[in-house]
Amino acid sequence: MIRAAVAGATGYAGAELVRILAGHPEVVLTVLTSRQYAGVPFDSIYPAMSRVITRELETFDPDSVCERADIVFTALPHKLPMEIIPGLIEGGRKVVDLSADFRFRDPALYETAYQAHSARQLLAESVYGLCEVFADEIGRARLVGNPGCYPTSVLLPLVPLLEAGLVDPATIIVDAKSGVSGAGRAPGLTTHFCEVTESFKAYKVAAHRHEPEMEEILSRVAGKSVNISFVPHLVPMSRGMQTTIYASLVGDAGEEEIRNCLVQYYEGCRFIRLNQNGRAPDSRDVRGTNYCDIGFVIDGDNRRLILMSAIDNLVKGAAGQAVQNMNLMWGLSETVGLTGAPFPV
Repeated sequence: MIRAAVAGATGYAGAELVRILAGHPEVVLTVLTSRQYAGVPFDSIYPAMSRVITRELETFDPDSVCERADIVFTALPHKLPMEIIPGLIEGGRKVVDLSADFRFRDPALYETAYQAHSARQLLAESVYGLCEVFADEIGRARLVGNPGCYPTSVLLPLVPLLEAGLVDPATIIVDAKSGVSGAGRAPGLTTHFCEVTESFKAYKVAAHRHEPEMEEILSRVAGKSVNISFVPHLVPMSRGMQTTIYASLVGDAGEEEIRNCLVQYYEGCRFIRLNQNGRAPDSRDVRGTNYCDIGFVIDGDNRRLILMSAIDNLVKGAAGQAVQNMNLMWGLSETVGLTGAPFPV
């Protein structure tokens, strides 16, 4: 059995990790940490987990964690993971980090978007955990930077087409919508019920910290610098993410080429579902699952591809992908523990 620790178990992503790992047949949860709720049983914070996870939350202690866990999921705010992960790696543990601290290869790019990086030496070996794209590298990794939710929803539909040269990288515009849980569990005015309900708004327009993350990966697969226009929106639902990408087609690429590219690239990838006949993905269809649904339409008169995706921001956009990464790191089928049926309504 894989002994797993979740650092930051009471945040939304951490709690989702606990939920998924509780049902994983190859995992035993041995450590759950929380700065705020140390000494309190997990199911006291999340009563839905009563009789499922009753383990007491504890303060993070690196020596104890290394002694009792084989893998550590760090579901912590940015900056905290870079302070504790070097010790975990030195202790021989594998780590999946759900913050942005180890998603970037270029430390200067990370520091432009976040803050000074105190563990630069690990960025060179950290693997970007987009499972369907970098599976081989993830399988050999001891440190994985789990992708952000917006980047997951953008990169999965776009990477195959950009890599194949079917879309013009200079024309990419991304319009994405997220449920409120993407902002985390800490209360704030902008996520207050009265501020969010009956409201739909853009935020951090052309200034969101996930933009440089996406551009670094897109530039890597394209083999040249790629810059996108990215506009995120907040929608009044608890979870889910809907993304629409616009890009000009290259040459005479048409519907058949686009579909064949996506089908061939994701052949055998259980969590990628391609919609048929131009049907738009719906965030309701992926709620609580690790699926990414992808659809597309070609605006023929303008030679423009309209590429659409839907994910659950807490699962495929965070905890589910983290478990998928763990499965790859241990040589398991990447679907283990993640095959629960979607909610039909």
